[in-house]
Amino acid sequence: MLKQLLKQHDGPLTRDLVQEPGTFGLGKIPSRLKPHSTVSSICGFCATGCQLKIHLDESGNAINLSPHPGYPVNLGMACPKGWQALDPLDASDRATTPLLRDASGKLSPVAWDTALDAFVSRLKSIKETHGHESVAFLSTGQIPFEEMAFLGCLFKFGMGFLHCDANTRQCMATAVTAYKQSFGFDAPPATYADFEESDVIVLIGSNLCIAHPILWQRVMRNKRTPQIIVIDPRATETAQAATQHIAMRPKGDLPLLYALAHCIIRDERTDAQSISNTSGFEEFSEFVKSHTPQAAAEATGLSPEAIEALAATVSQPGKRVSWWWTMGVNQSYEGVRTAQAIINLCLITGNIGKPGTGPSSVTGQCNAMGSRLFSNTTSLVGGHDFADPAHREKVASALGISPDLIPSQTSLAYDQIFDAIENGKIKALWIIATNPFHSWIDRARLDRLREKLDFLVVQDMYHSTESARAADLVLPAAGWGEKDGCLINSERRIGTIKAVRKAPGIALSDFRIFRLIAARWGCGEMFSGWTDPQAVFKILRDLTVDRPCDISGIRDYAHLDAEGGIQWPFPESQISNLKSQTPSERRLFEDGKFFTPDRKARLHFATPSPIPEPTDSEYPFTLLTGRGTSSQWHTLSRTGKSKLLSLLAPPSAYVEIHPDDAAALNLKNNGTLTIRSRRGEIQATAYIAPTVQRGQIFLPMHYPEVNLLTHPSFDPHSRQPNYKACAVALWVR
Repeated sequence: MLKQLLKQHDGPLTRDLVQEPGTFGLGKIPSRLKPHSTVSSICGFCATGCQLKIHLDESGNAINLSPHPGYPVNLGMACPKGWQALDPLDASDRATTPLLRDASGKLSPVAWDTALDAFVSRLKSIKETHGHESVAFLSTGQIPFEEMAFLGCLFKFGMGFLHCDANTRQCMATAVTAYKQSFGFDAPPATYADFEESDVIVLIGSNLCIAHPILWQRVMRNKRTPQIIVIDPRATETAQAATQHIAMRPKGDLPLLYALAHCIIRDERTDAQSISNTSGFEEFSEFVKSHTPQAAAEATGLSPEAIEALAATVSQPGKRVSWWWTMGVNQSYEGVRTAQAIINLCLITGNIGKPGTGPSSVTGQCNAMGSRLFSNTTSLVGGHDFADPAHREKVASALGISPDLIPSQTSLAYDQIFDAIENGKIKALWIIATNPFHSWIDRARLDRLREKLDFLVVQDMYHSTESARAADLVLPAAGWGEKDGCLINSERRIGTIKAVRKAPGIALSDFRIFRLIAARWGCGEMFSGWTDPQAVFKILRDLTVDRPCDISGIRDYAHLDAEGGIQWPFPESQISNLKSQTPSERRLFEDGKFFTPDRKARLHFATPSPIPEPTDSEYPFTLLTGRGTSSQWHTLSRTGKSKLLSLLAPPSAYVEIHPDDAAALNLKNNGTLTIRSRRGEIQATAYIAPTVQRGQIFLPMHYPEVNLLTHPSFDPHSRQPNYKACAVALWVR
């Protein structure tokens, strides 16, 4: 059966045969690619969504790349990761064949038939014994949304399981929840052009220079001489380049934002028209009366005068003010209300729906927005709601399945899946293109939970990740550059990626793996039309009709390429637009109408909560985490394969510490420092600099040790982990 399926769509299972277009992970380079030519592809690292030109040699193999000069996102620029995007494909630790743990406990190579038999038989047995809630998957924001949708629909509708989540829970769940509650839909309103059209740019919890350097270049293109304000406890590279750095105390952002609202409403620097498009202004006004600058001074570490001055700057009449945030806001125990405090400021001052304005979350993963709309994890595929019977009926009709196959019950969130493993309710876990055994908060807990799983499957392009090394079964997957599909960036722009190399060994694209699993499980007929990514794109496109994310006007991949990517929404009524007539930049809410039933935005607010783990005499320092270099990404599973990128970042964990604290510890620069939290202990090399405040230290998130320290607390609305602040102790041995 396996060989027949492969022959039907891919040709024989061998590396030596030419790969036909649409096979994504078998054989040689797709035959549509011409030697000595270039193809375009969206970078597969961050969610900036830069387009790269990939250059081919005389055999049609990808040998080099350069940034695309005309793409409206990066405008001919690329960061170090983008320039080296092909390097991870050549790594020596690529997963080239399935690996199955044998009786001796060793992961040994097996054929695909054996791997699929193990996958299906083990999961069916667990389901039969423990029920449909006993298996879960954890997926990614790193694969095309056609693959995300296939996985989610296969798992829930075909295999009949319930619980699943994506690693966008670690970076974007806060923004998703904030937008849904405030606007009625997960709808980032701004566009990257707003970086160039603002008079005041506020970056909060965002080190744009390092995390999203191309977006910082967009800031530098602004000809309006903007005020650039960075709100961050640490003097990041971005803070040092800004016109003003607001160095507040860790997690003082929510009290600060409420104090700004207090001043703006008190002084009547509000926009009446914008307020008329909101609900809850009177209640919000009453709430912030007690949040005076004086009251916020203790929580923020700022003077009342500094708060008053900032409030005046961000509410200047006639000035365009844009707010941008990333993980410093999202990865917080009260991130949703903090994001909504930013949204509230934009709503009450009229800084939304106009050039140079907007409350915008800069996404982390390259396809986190695709995951948010199409992964079928927390939201029903196509921007629908699992709890809405009409939505279930619509999706079922479009997919040709019974509505009874679509669950109305909500899936557990990422952290709740781990809790269910601990209490014995979940017995098997399938991890796809992510590495939680490195990236999850308080990661030592996962090592303990591993013993409670009957079966762990990891589907990845490397067999060396911390998660893959713990697996019972490793399924080898193709990576970026070895398959086709679509990604959606932070400004809602959909762009294509291309297959320009063959996957090594007998590795397959995630798309092909899902097809094989569907056939072996017995639900292949349900996905008979899901023959290749572009076919699935069209299915998903048609599913979005009448949703805020309607993209029914996009014809196909060629249309996306011709237009330089297309931002959603793009309904069918716009399909006749020529390239010259299609705006390359489009922002939401220009008409002042939102996606709520009454078309008004909601002002959400709540009393700030104390930090979950404050410092004390035993653990007197606050640990901050974040991105440490523009040359590395997440858990280093890909960027760590590049020799050049590895030369641009320290090879092992380092910690930033204030000179006064270093002197008190008798610590020298480049000396070894031991850092201990209530969860673990690590060592790091000291970098002594006043980039952090006294009593605080900073560790980059890339190193695997760091999450041995972080605190397992979560935002109650988004379930996003609080990576950014916990109590630690230091000493020098």
